[in-house]
Amino acid sequence: MASDAIKTALVTGANRGLGYETARQLIEEGWTVWVSARSQEKADVASHSLGNMARPIEIDVHSFESVEVAFEDLGLSGDGLSALINNAGADYDNDQRVATADLNRVRGIFETNFFGAWCVSIAAAPLLAEQQHSTIVNVSSGAGSIFDMGAGTPGYSTSKAALNALTRQLAADLKPQGTLVNAICPGWVATDMGGGGRPVAEGAAGIVWAATLPKDGPTSGFFRDGKPIAW
Repeated sequence: MASDAIKTALVTGANRGLGYETARQLIEEGWTVWVSARSQEKADVASHSLGNMARPIEIDVHSFESVEVAFEDLGLSGDGLSALINNAGADYDNDQRVATADLNRVRGIFETNFFGAWCVSIAAAPLLAEQQHSTIVNVSSGAGSIFDMGAGTPGYSTSKAALNALTRQLAADLKPQGTLVNAICPGWVATDMGGGGRPVAEGAAGIVWAATLPKDGPTSGFFRDGKPIAW
């Protein structure tokens, strides 16, 4: 069994925006972070800028083969895995409406936001089980909250609602192995996709909070800034 003294995280889509800032904050707290991007070049550049505690890894969450190869390499590293942050996301489709949506585009959104996170979680679960305590953080959105969902961003919103459902199922399934699973809304942040809002560091802080929860911390929850929000 890997030692819990070694805190290692994997962040998908970590070459920019929320993923990059999440990796930076985890490194600041003493973690080793696998910085993933869809190309090795992008992962290398981001990892180099984050310093010695960052390790580059190529993961295309659209490709089962890419995920499988990456986790073979990660497993062979011998460092174990204490936290998975499913951050990779795509296409805030606010130019679409549900009654006229381009379903090919919607399928593409689901491939990243939902199936990508599911695929990576499946690959990560055995490594996370080797730790006495581990976490999965699914980076979701208030746009995926069914409680007050309306029209707009049909692909993005429904994909995040599906991710929230996956969070609940993963939390129940992985609880016996000591893995906490939560969904986090970072709020509206000033990323390339978000286009405005509060500083990226504030949104990332909530993700880091969930990744570093203690063994007796919450699981199967939906949070923003460490506080529960409506599903």
